[in-house]
Amino acid sequence: MSNQLLRGTFILTLGTYISRILGMVYLIPFFAMVGTTGGGLFQTGYAQYTIFLSIATAGFPAAVSKFVSKYNAMGDYQTSRRMFKAGIVVMLGTGLIAFGLLYLLAPWLAASALADKAVKGVTVDDAIFVIRMVSLALIIVPLMSLIRGFFQGHQSMGPTAVSQVIEQLVRIVFLLAATYLVLNVFDGGMVLAVGYATFAAFVGAIGGLLVLFVYWVRRKHTLLAITGEQIETKKIPLGDMFKEVFRYAGPFVFVGLAIPIYGYIDTNTFMKAMIAAGKDKDLAWEIYSVLLLYVPKLVMIPVSLATAFGLTLIPTITESFTSNNRALLHKQINQTFQIIMLLVLPAVVGLSVLAGPAYSIFYFGEAEEIGKEILMWYAPVALLFSLFTVNAAILQGINKQKLAVISLVIGIIVKLVLNPSFIQMYGGIGSILATAAGYSFSLIYGFAMIKRHAGFSFKLLMKRTVLITILCLFMGLAVSVTQSITSIFLDYHVSRMQAVLTAGIAIIIGAGSYLYLAYRSHLLEKLLGNRLTRFLPKRKSVG
Repeated sequence: MSNQLLRGTFILTLGTYISRILGMVYLIPFFAMVGTTGGGLFQTGYAQYTIFLSIATAGFPAAVSKFVSKYNAMGDYQTSRRMFKAGIVVMLGTGLIAFGLLYLLAPWLAASALADKAVKGVTVDDAIFVIRMVSLALIIVPLMSLIRGFFQGHQSMGPTAVSQVIEQLVRIVFLLAATYLVLNVFDGGMVLAVGYATFAAFVGAIGGLLVLFVYWVRRKHTLLAITGEQIETKKIPLGDMFKEVFRYAGPFVFVGLAIPIYGYIDTNTFMKAMIAAGKDKDLAWEIYSVLLLYVPKLVMIPVSLATAFGLTLIPTITESFTSNNRALLHKQINQTFQIIMLLVLPAVVGLSVLAGPAYSIFYFGEAEEIGKEILMWYAPVALLFSLFTVNAAILQGINKQKLAVISLVIGIIVKLVLNPSFIQMYGGIGSILATAAGYSFSLIYGFAMIKRHAGFSFKLLMKRTVLITILCLFMGLAVSVTQSITSIFLDYHVSRMQAVLTAGIAIIIGAGSYLYLAYRSHLLEKLLGNRLTRFLPKRKSVG
């Protein structure tokens, strides 16, 4: 991998994670202002927006990035520029259509999410207002995503990374300021405050687009200069160009839709199922808010970090498969899965054990018992999502994109079938169990396809997984004992600071015990090899 590509990957990953961390941290003051009532209303609007945005972009920006990179490498800069200009028209068109549809369908979508009933003072009209406020962002975000893809196609990751961070910063500053002013200065009420909080997506997108415009002005001459190196090529018909782009876009859109679709299913079935089961609708709304907005944010940061670390190996998997180097391919697949297990499994075990203080750190003061239970059950599902993401990426790497899509569809069908009955029986936990079942069926199918088409054996992976699981059980026990001891003089229910201290002490003990056991068992050496030995004491090699 070239230094330029490594640098670009690092910049893009850094920008993505700064953006995601900001997207988690802002929920602390937001929760303090709107609680579970406002959080549920916010999630109702944002879930609809996320799905419509995925449909509007349809993997197109990422596909254009791949298209531009391919034709630039061939020296055919005019074709990549033509694709970019045509893509702008397409993204403006799909963005406007998505905005119009979401705006017009808002009454139906709101009634579906709220089961056509008022909940904790939130009415269907309130949900309609919030959905329509966030729908405006669909006009700008697809266009912004395409421009990012164009820069990435030129191996220029800085504009994407910086615009992501600025977009998130502008969105969060506007969201928090508007929410505070509406509630505390203008006395506008919860619904208006949440409406402006979702409208922040539009404001943030303007900020991100302005950053890209500045980059475009600064680099316009450089980009125009390389078109002067254009080699003589046959002009490709626009229809053929779009066929190629949409062929690239398919896997991006389907696999990228996994989390939004699972969340969207819950958004439109949870309240109906809870009310049908005779549950208290106000309590159901609290669970809905915690389950779909607040808890997922806690789980996704460590999972995303570990997943990104594993996915850096995927381009080399593609190269090994193409060159028919099966031995190297199997080693890379093994390494990818094992590193995911090494990083994510202890994280989800620790998060489950520390669910109480972890939830209280971020969302102190309301629905803490609900949050603790939801987080305890939700954390393990994050491991399934990490494995699914890697699984789908490997299938794409070995040129089996359709199988990745089939894997996703199988999981969604399982989720759809089980969700209503599971929610009626087990409430919020039922939704989590249905999600776990969906991902599990997707993984079983995906693993079977990797075994069949890559000739991969899972024996070593299973042995290492058993070892990592044993180490995680010891770690979980250490965390649990530490939490019990600290509870003698610290009570995370009393204050956020005591929750921080409780979790912090337990995390240090847990992480230390896990790393020590992984080192003593030679697991770290076997998985990380030369990356690790330079930092550790010299020791005899192990067969």
